[in-house]
Order: sequence, then structure tokens, then C-alpha cells
Amino acid sequence: MSSTLEKYFVPEPSRFPIFGSAALLLIGAGAAMWLNRVSPGSWMVAAGFATLIYMLFGWFGQVVRESEGGKYGAQVDRSFRWSMGWFIFSEVMFFAAFFGVLFYVRVLALPELGSGKSAMLWDGFKSAWPNAGPYAEEAFTPMAAWGIPAINTAILLSSGVTLTWAHWGLLKGARGQLINGLALTVLLGVIFLCLQAYEYHHAYAEMNLTLASGIYGSTFFMLTGFHGMHVTIGATMLIVILARSIKGHFTAERHFAFEAVAWYWHFVDVVWLFLFVVVYWL
Repeated sequence: MSSTLEKYFVPEPSRFPIFGSAALLLIGAGAAMWLNRVSPGSWMVAAGFATLIYMLFGWFGQVVRESEGGKYGAQVDRSFRWSMGWFIFSEVMFFAAFFGVLFYVRVLALPELGSGKSAMLWDGFKSAWPNAGPYAEEAFTPMAAWGIPAINTAILLSSGVTLTWAHWGLLKGARGQLINGLALTVLLGVIFLCLQAYEYHHAYAEMNLTLASGIYGSTFFMLTGFHGMHVTIGATMLIVILARSIKGHFTAERHFAFEAVAWYWHFVDVVWLFLFVVVYWL
């Protein structure tokens, strides 16, 4: 048995949690006021996001300085890994709820409503997907899989390859490969977001596919929109990791921040594969 025990790093008291709490309060209260046309609402939301950005830069910057200062040992590394693992699990459950809604509507609700109970619904009801519901004023065109969605699928899969290539470069000490792989991954993520923005514009302007297009429109934009938000978050984290790599951070032995972002990005890739099959293809 070792005669020495590893010291567990205990950080100093931090002011950042209170800033995070204040940011969430401002965003929530401001959004409620904004939706109800109370004048300070939009300003409160803006102040909330500004406070949140300050908190994120300050708190994560402090963690980076502590990590680069050699204050973290194996126990802290295990804590970070467990924390990131549970965070990704919570994100899995987040998307599972939305996929569950789509499954319930398509596999359970529509067939049940079409089995002799359509008289309770609206004239012209058909137990078929996609379904616009009774309130859609004009017909819409469902989003096809073979076009921008298929291109975006290839882009995200390619980004997983470039990120893995960057990881190999880090493990073998090839700093150039690490930086180039990360830069390519960020570029692919940005291209994905630009194509998704174009797809949304095309849906609204030319296909009459909007959030008001019944259950199809709401589930389509809910699932793809939240995924786009996660791609944005992942690309932002990759930019931070890229900047740190350029500054010379990370070694082959100690690079959990890189691994954590890579886990998150691969999770985003896998979710998109499910989205492509279930939302666009089937």
C-alpha cells in the first residue's frame, strides 16, 4: 500500500454560481415578460445572456488556469469524466423524450384515431403521416431526405472522422495534425449550420412548412432545431479547444477537455443519424 495519498484539489469559493443563477432568472423572467408584451422583457433577456456569457468565460477560464497550473490530479480527472458522462446521459434522455413524442404520434396515436374513431375528429381526417392537423390553412410539402439533409449527414459523419484524426495527432504528439483536424471539424460544423439555416428558409418560403403545420411541423422543427442548437454549442466548444491547442495546451497523457468535447460531438453525430432516418427518411 502506498504511504502517500494523492491530495484532492479543493477550489476556492467562487462568485460564478451566483452569476449563473442570476442569468437564468433574468432569461426566464425576461422571456415571460417579453411574450406578454411587457416592455423590459427583451432587455432582461439580453442582460441575462450577457451575464451568462460572463459566467461561462470566467468560470471555464478559471478551470483552464487551474488545469494548466497542474492542480488537478487523477481523482479530479475521474470526477470530470463521471460528470461529463452523466451530462451526456441527460442529453440522451432529453432527445429520447422528443423521439418518444414522434413515436407516439406516428405509431400509436394516428393508427388508433384512424380505427373507426375519426368521426370524433375533423372532416377529411386521414390516419396518415405526415399529418397537418385541423388548423393548417394551406397544404405543405414534407421535407425530403435526399438533398440538404443527406448532404448534412455526410458532413457530420466527416466531422467525426476529422475529429478522430485530430485526436490521433494529439496522442502521437503531432500538434499540426491536432490543429488541422480541429479546424476542419469546426469548418464542417459551421457548414452544417449554414445549410440547416438555408433548409429552414426554404421550408418557410417555398414549402409552406412552418411550426404551425400541425404535428408534423412542430415535431420536425422541435427535433431538428434542438439538434441545431446542440451543433452550435458543440462547434463553440470545439473553437475553444482549437484556441487552446494553438496555445500549446494538452499533452498525450492529459487532455480530458479535448476528450469531453469529442464525446459531446460524437453524441451530436449519433443523434443526427437517428434524426435523418426517423424524421427525414421514414
